[in-house]
Amino acid sequence: MVRVLLEAAHFFAERQARVYLVGGSLRDLLLGEVCVDWDLVTDGGAHKLARQLANRLGGSYVYLHEKASRVVLHSPASAGEQVLDIAPLHGGSLEEDLRARDFTLNALAAPLGDVVQFLNGSPGEMETLLIDPLHGYRDLRDRRLRTVDDEVFRHDPLRMLRALRLAQRYKLTIAPETENLIQRDAALLPRVAAERIHQELYAMLGMPGALEQLHSLDAYGLLTVLIPELQPARGMRQPPPHYWDVLEHSLQSVGALEELAGALEAEPGTPFVPRLASTAAAAEDLAELRELLSEGERQNIFHFADLRAPRMKLAALLHDIGKPLTYSTDEQGDIHFYGHPQLGAPVASEIMHRLSASTQDRRLAQLVAAHHMRPGQLGQDGAVTPRAIRRYFVDLGPTGILVALFSLADHLATLGPQPRPPAWPRHLSVVRLLLASYIRERAKILPPRLVRPDELMNRLKLQPGPLVGQLLEAIAEAQADGTIHSREEAILFAREYVQTKEQASQ
Repeated sequence: MVRVLLEAAHFFAERQARVYLVGGSLRDLLLGEVCVDWDLVTDGGAHKLARQLANRLGGSYVYLHEKASRVVLHSPASAGEQVLDIAPLHGGSLEEDLRARDFTLNALAAPLGDVVQFLNGSPGEMETLLIDPLHGYRDLRDRRLRTVDDEVFRHDPLRMLRALRLAQRYKLTIAPETENLIQRDAALLPRVAAERIHQELYAMLGMPGALEQLHSLDAYGLLTVLIPELQPARGMRQPPPHYWDVLEHSLQSVGALEELAGALEAEPGTPFVPRLASTAAAAEDLAELRELLSEGERQNIFHFADLRAPRMKLAALLHDIGKPLTYSTDEQGDIHFYGHPQLGAPVASEIMHRLSASTQDRRLAQLVAAHHMRPGQLGQDGAVTPRAIRRYFVDLGPTGILVALFSLADHLATLGPQPRPPAWPRHLSVVRLLLASYIRERAKILPPRLVRPDELMNRLKLQPGPLVGQLLEAIAEAQADGTIHSREEAILFAREYVQTKEQASQ
């Protein structure tokens, strides 16, 4: 990339336009981070110069908005894309431009030509090149995040989310005065366009340590500004074996999901922590799950990236969103949340919609909320039947893998630091059975349809309606159970099914 920056520096010098490396790219360079996005400001005509530079470098020109244009260089696959974002100076001078930024460690600049000389091995320290009117380098060196002024969040409330993301990403301490500003301005966050909130929230949750991020959001008053439906869950007690209240349990489930995903994605033979492998049987089931999920990846029906994705972490956060709506106590004072999965599913979907999530992401949150208890319940009544397994995957498809794995994280978050009871190994064995059935015996539990709906209606003289769907489902279950094997057997089975229903109605 040094060659590209050198060519860019020569290009601007030829046109007698001053150009500076600024913002996040300069910050990352000073921190020794890998950088592929370079932020430049110039006192020339930024858009015209960017288009000419793209032609000079053999890259693509992209108009972003009135404040910036982009040059994209398509490098070999091993190097990936390189990006130059070129903007005009904000205000009448470079100092005005820097003072209009968000945080002091982003309010740094250095002449591009000097930076290139430094990268080429010129003697001296990088900090001697800096234009630093707000002492951002000192804050960067001290790993301190500080706003450039007291109005930063009022100008753009999204910067509050960015502050927490940067603090997590670069292990920064937020300055006390900046903390006070976040708490002061937290209520302004809903003014931001949902698409921008979505992008920043997903960037936060896409990093490891999502539980810590969510705790930070809550500590600064931002979590329930974003998702006010969580506020009634704060302090809402739960019956044993729950260790946490409803809100903290919801947060902890995200951390448990990350922990479980990391353990299952580790190399074969990597030992499991005692919290997960409480018995020899539990360790065996976890090892088998690890192998099953690897097979699922090879079949392209499961991806570990999906288990760690921001949308999955949000679905985990919202899985019990129906509990505040269904809280009740009986005559003995016992707490109940009857029907909370069913009532919570549409609420989770609506919250995701408000956060500008895609239809696919909304559907995931809905399915997790509606079915997160189902795998655990399957193991409570003895052996899990093939019919129950089939119905589970008919309802959920491959998303059933994610829901089953989340049910384990939910179990971990339910118990908190308490010892693992016998229910944990049993729950693991049920999830292992579910995944083995779908990944290794999918054709058996979801066999190809023996008869088409139109053929069924013609042979039995039926009109379109719910009965046809009931017949197809009954045939599929009998086929999965091994009761029927051919089209004619399916037609006979359906005929007997209809006759039985008619006799029952008489």
